[in-house]
Amino acid sequence: MTSKEMLLRTISLITDFGLKDGNVGLMKGVIWAISPEARIADLSHNIGPQNICEAALVLFRSAPYFSKGSIHVVVVDPGVGTERRPIAAQLGPQYFVGPDNGVISMLWEWAEGQGLPTRFVHLNNPHYWLKDVSSVFHGRDIFAPVAGHLAAGVPLGDLGSPIDDPQRLSFPQPQPGQHGWLGEVIHIDHFGNISSSVRREHLGNRIPSVVTLCDVEIHDFVNTFGDREVGTLVALYGSTGSLIVSVVNGSAAKRLGAQIGDPIEIIIL
Repeated sequence: MTSKEMLLRTISLITDFGLKDGNVGLMKGVIWAISPEARIADLSHNIGPQNICEAALVLFRSAPYFSKGSIHVVVVDPGVGTERRPIAAQLGPQYFVGPDNGVISMLWEWAEGQGLPTRFVHLNNPHYWLKDVSSVFHGRDIFAPVAGHLAAGVPLGDLGSPIDDPQRLSFPQPQPGQHGWLGEVIHIDHFGNISSSVRREHLGNRIPSVVTLCDVEIHDFVNTFGDREVGTLVALYGSTGSLIVSVVNGSAAKRLGAQIGDPIEIIIL
């Protein structure tokens, strides 16, 4: 990596901190104190409290759009201060810093599927942490400084000992049904759009006849929100390929009372 590439290294942040208490700004300050030229992107600080699966999904959907050498810091960390390991990883051309709680599982699986290199280290070299480490704020004291050092050009292998057994989570996979696919709700976004575990590749070129969610049948399958009038309940593919249920200019989650884990059925006739 050239000196210019190191100076332009991008660091993304995903946390469940919100913005009220200054914790996100603290992490940025620590990073910039170590790597003043680092560019920081706020992916999300509104992950549901302790919702590792939601953070994993946001990381998976976002990271492939970042440039080579980008560093993704995820601090959704219900195990902070316990025996869970702090880790860093190379996942293809990018890097991850955060707790070893499975939050990298989807991105790791994607990298493996692409035949990309993966490496993992246990962050057990305190030389790259802050001097005083709190038992409840590793985002500030371990993960932010490690990200800063990575951005400044410190090799991954200097940050700790190599490991080959990071935690891996299992995520819901759709199952073939009698007339289509059976899946579940995996995400509800800011607008109330409901994402399912069923993806475009499961259906191929076939168009759903009926999507059933929360005992409501949806017969309108569209290309985009503007294809129907305001207030219409529709199904379509989202920007990342998941089949989603939406209300045009409204909230499908509120209308249906949907929650993460609710079953969804896609019928193809």
